[in-house]
Amino acid sequence: MPDITPNSIALTADNEDAGQRVDRWLAYKAGNLSRARVQTLIRDGHVSDGSTTIREARTAVKPGATYTITLPPPEPSNVEAESLPLNIVYEDADLIVIDKPAGLVVHPAAGHASGTLVNALIAHCGDSLSGIGGVKRPGIVHRLDKDTSGLLVIAKTDAAHRGLAEQFKSHGRDGRLYRSYLAFAWGKLLRPKGSIDARLGRSQANRTKIAITRGEAGRSAITHYEVLEIFPGERQTGDVSLVRLVLETGRTHQIRVHLAHIGHPILGDAVYGSGFKTRLASLKPEAQEVARTLERQALHAETLQFVHPTSGKKLSFTSALPEDLGRLFAVLRVPCKTTEKVKKKRL
Repeated sequence: MPDITPNSIALTADNEDAGQRVDRWLAYKAGNLSRARVQTLIRDGHVSDGSTTIREARTAVKPGATYTITLPPPEPSNVEAESLPLNIVYEDADLIVIDKPAGLVVHPAAGHASGTLVNALIAHCGDSLSGIGGVKRPGIVHRLDKDTSGLLVIAKTDAAHRGLAEQFKSHGRDGRLYRSYLAFAWGKLLRPKGSIDARLGRSQANRTKIAITRGEAGRSAITHYEVLEIFPGERQTGDVSLVRLVLETGRTHQIRVHLAHIGHPILGDAVYGSGFKTRLASLKPEAQEVARTLERQALHAETLQFVHPTSGKKLSFTSALPEDLGRLFAVLRVPCKTTEKVKKKRL
């Protein structure tokens, strides 16, 4: 475990760590610093091995050496504070849990310099912000796509950022963190329960998309699913499944790509399910209009459980389907001409 103070992080290398690039090793071991951030700290002379200052990110790790990262005071954020409405589920001095609506971008980026969740949080939190990334701003530990709704936890302090980042790094394998999602997927999945294990990486054909990779390329990605209910369409091509999904890893677009990979993309997913748009005509008449006006993928972050990084208390939150997906759920349930027993479970 790293030895952490408010201004530094100390890590001791074992024999098995020897020879690794120091920037990659420090980023992995620290758990809450990106590799790019570590490289910046090395370049600025903030990393030492106990005897010398490390100046090169590619320096090999020495077994038995204790590497110390000195964290400079965070700079003021250049992101403008904006008073935007927030659906706050829980808040204390360390963290805040938000129920994010679809359409809200989490972090400022090209094309979205304002109107983001971070803009709103800077206005809401004031001076109570994490500075781990080098700039005082809310600690974004995990993200949701712009058009995915549901629960997000954000750190307000450095200590909370470190504690939450450690839990998200393990993705629930140690029992502390649990996340589940609800998705409306095209078709009937072959099995009521299962796992999708397929590595993910940037698409070579379109760098804005994520794709399944072959061999050892890409990063490991595992999604567990359970079919909660099946809604028959007017024709078989209009069948829809309500699926609960639990992540064992947290890759970009993981659920969307994995479901598309097994032939069941999410309704409304214009990126990974565009080939299924013609199936809208096979839905029940009541559902066709609602599905056509759906302006995003039908994916919702339903449940979030974690251990509070300061108090140690287990916190659990659940978010009901938002209005647009609630309407979709209601019209899909309307009886149709097809008579079929439908498996039902409580949401």
